[in-house]
Amino acid sequence: MNRTQRIAAAAVSSLVVGVLAAGCGGSGDEGSDGSVTLRVNLFGQFGYKDLYKQFEAEHPGVKIVETAEGDLGKYNTKLSQQIAANASAGDVVAIEEGQTVNFLQTADKFVNLQDQGFAEIKDDYLPFVADATTTVDGKTTIGLGTDVGGLAMCYRRDLFEKAGLPTDREEVAKLWPTWEDFIATGEKFQAGIGDDKVHFVDAATNTYNSILMQGGDETYFDRDNKLVVESNPAVKNAWDLANQMIEAKLTAKLVAFSDEWNAGFKNGSFATVACPAWMTGYIKGQAGDALAGKWDIATVPGGGGNWGGSWLAVPKSSKHQKEAVELIQFLSGKTGQLGAFKSEGRLPSLPALYDTPELKDAKNPYFNDAPTGQLFVAGAKNLKPVYLGAKNVPVRDAFENVLRSVENGQRSEGDGWKEAVKAAQKAAK
Repeated sequence: MNRTQRIAAAAVSSLVVGVLAAGCGGSGDEGSDGSVTLRVNLFGQFGYKDLYKQFEAEHPGVKIVETAEGDLGKYNTKLSQQIAANASAGDVVAIEEGQTVNFLQTADKFVNLQDQGFAEIKDDYLPFVADATTTVDGKTTIGLGTDVGGLAMCYRRDLFEKAGLPTDREEVAKLWPTWEDFIATGEKFQAGIGDDKVHFVDAATNTYNSILMQGGDETYFDRDNKLVVESNPAVKNAWDLANQMIEAKLTAKLVAFSDEWNAGFKNGSFATVACPAWMTGYIKGQAGDALAGKWDIATVPGGGGNWGGSWLAVPKSSKHQKEAVELIQFLSGKTGQLGAFKSEGRLPSLPALYDTPELKDAKNPYFNDAPTGQLFVAGAKNLKPVYLGAKNVPVRDAFENVLRSVENGQRSEGDGWKEAVKAAQKAAK
């Protein structure tokens, strides 16, 4: 489960930090006064604005320009093409969890961080975060971890109250220890809400992905990159549960990160959404100040999980590799990860931060003072890596597209499963 397909352009419109002159060139701009402009290419909001200012103050002559792409698929495609061609991809680029395997295949196109002191900080990260961007032979590391997903369930207190359900987060969590219980709760919600324009969940696809990522250490591929959609029971289990939600008419049928989905956070077209730590900042941005306190956070059915995670890397095409490496070391270090947590709710991948008051005792005032330290941080140490495979993204997209067609009434569940398997086989080639 990655940050799915689209991270709304409205929420991630290009952020310019420092001075960006019209018509400037690619990575590695250098002014006539010897100043250096570092270009940072990301997807979505990482919460780095104030951190850039701090880095610039500590590195006179360095200016930072960030571009945040709104479409993850477009971002990945463009970055892959740029890396393969040794073209200007930016001085710093973000690698999303579903793409680490792909970019390790072109590890020689990135600065090897093992030559930049990685061995000294490797043990600072969660083990799977440190290993995710290191080649199998252990000789090359291309990225430094920024955050991990963690998983909870965000919900609308006001809509729950209107539907006659409990609103206290602990009582809400008791409603759904399992996904079957979650579906049963959704049926009660639909019966009580009295409005066919309001649904219990945002989309079958997001819930499907959440369940799938709880199913073990593999999803569509095994560690030999063999497609296992039919032999891995976690895939069919997630499919079946998602279809139970569709059958019960619990879903708002929205495409994640679409304009309609974004609007749903504010207009109340859905009452729950699977909610990794980074999603909290996104929801606040979409729902707006008027709904402060009406959103809340409870534990997710099934007992945790991981959705998301990113790494920062320096392509060899950068003309300012030294400064770029220093920047990713800063952003992925304690100050940087703590700053991103405070700004956008991104859950650090540095376990040493989990026992700090800033995280352990953290509460989110927008979400009715939800104890994010307890909900996200407490379970972070137990997060386990899920192998996604080099072709995970196209296969995931294939499954999502077919599931969406079932959700929209264009296919039956049974025909949908057959078509999803067929589409996955095609996408995996």
